[in-house]
Amino acid sequence: MNGAQLALQAAVDAGVDVCFANPGTTEMELVAAVDHVPGMRAVLGLFEGVVTGAADGYGRVTGGPALTLLHLGPGFANGIANLHNARRAHTPIVNLIGDHASWHVDADAPLTSDIESLARPVSRHLATVSSAARAGTTVRDAIAAASGPPSGVSTVIVPQDSAWGSAGVHDASASVAEGFDIDEDAVEQTARQLRGGGRVVLLLGGVVRRAELDAAAAIQAATGCGVWIDTFPAVLEQGAGIPRFDSLPYFPEQAIDALADVDALVAVGTSAPVAFFGYRHLGVSSLLPAGAASSVLVPGGVRAHRGLDALASALDVSAARSPAATDPAEIPGGDLDVMSMGATIAALQPEGAIVVNEAATSGLGWAIASTGAPPHETLALTGGAIGMGLPVAVGAAVAAPDRQVIALQADGSGMYTLQSLWTMARESLDVTVVICANRAYRILQMELHRTGHDDAGPQARSLTDLTSPTPDWVALAKGFGVDGMQATTIAELRAGLEQGLATEGPFLVEVLL
Repeated sequence: MNGAQLALQAAVDAGVDVCFANPGTTEMELVAAVDHVPGMRAVLGLFEGVVTGAADGYGRVTGGPALTLLHLGPGFANGIANLHNARRAHTPIVNLIGDHASWHVDADAPLTSDIESLARPVSRHLATVSSAARAGTTVRDAIAAASGPPSGVSTVIVPQDSAWGSAGVHDASASVAEGFDIDEDAVEQTARQLRGGGRVVLLLGGVVRRAELDAAAAIQAATGCGVWIDTFPAVLEQGAGIPRFDSLPYFPEQAIDALADVDALVAVGTSAPVAFFGYRHLGVSSLLPAGAASSVLVPGGVRAHRGLDALASALDVSAARSPAATDPAEIPGGDLDVMSMGATIAALQPEGAIVVNEAATSGLGWAIASTGAPPHETLALTGGAIGMGLPVAVGAAVAAPDRQVIALQADGSGMYTLQSLWTMARESLDVTVVICANRAYRILQMELHRTGHDDAGPQARSLTDLTSPTPDWVALAKGFGVDGMQATTIAELRAGLEQGLATEGPFLVEVLL
């Protein structure tokens, strides 16, 4: 057994059996090892951002890591944007990055780079396989660190000579995962704040599923506290019959207004909120009013319900009443626009669907209507690095082949990683892709206005425009092996969605807005 085989066998033994890959020459031993390690599924992506985004989607759905296989520093660099999103989502991922043979590094060959310096900002754990015999232990340590709690991205650099070298017998030494204990003093402090009569709000982030929502609803019912959801949670379970709380607005002026009367904010599974960008007309980073206190009950990378359950116990809170019934989403009449598109999708999506939402400015209608949709989960753009939607949908579909995956995708950000369509077709993944085609970087057009550049000239405005030529998403999809259609009316959108949801494998609907 060589080091590459030992590394993959250690992963399979630890329950990590999917590898999203875009390999090169330095990874050939790891590529060959796939056929020698039963149980490892290899999924090819045509671009590293697809690979890392797919691993992000997989980890958000399963709660456990997948492997990525990437080529040296430049290949890893191509995938960093979606690893940035994964870092913000605290998604468990284990990257395997091939490197030159240790004795070849000093030759400074054309593809030599400082991989550690690239990997460190997006990795909570970073290690190099020092020898073939250490490959198994190094990978197991990385899996333990990625799984947590707290969870996050691990990166393992695998020099070629550590991959091809003979490893001898399998090293079965165990790794000890990092633990997390709820801070009882923080629980009691939060309980005192909630009993104290001031305006206290809980901000939930990370993976927000029914356990978090039920506990928060019970605490709110007993104390009258406010509850907000992070602007872009990693996972949010929602829909009819599930407790619902508003998400903190994206634009800072709206978020500041929403939190204007807060005396104390308690972050649970996240951190205190700050503006995405620094605006000169605001001059502030924090979204909280001056003098408001903030604390963290549960850090990112740890499920929030662990702190919420302890808090409910400290408050002697019983289960909350069932949430009020919501009107079911219905297919509207009228013209096809952002609002009617969202309502139509919400009305047709099946129970248990996974909706990967990178619709950006086109997602408002769905965000409103989805509260009346059947219960589902949504995966959001946690780190703001666009181009995550289609790859994350790939990973979600690999992770949950029995569930419908809907990729609600803005056309501008979709162009970053449209190679994902090829992987969807190759793997016959059950993904219905909805392209929101407004043919512009609409958010940048809004930001030109917000930053005082209404007088921007034609060259500046051309940098926010996606016409001349206009991308043809249906033709692009067919080029990658995915069938699709355009929709210009609600009836056409309905027909496309019904076809996509009924079709085994991927299907794309380009909605002209």
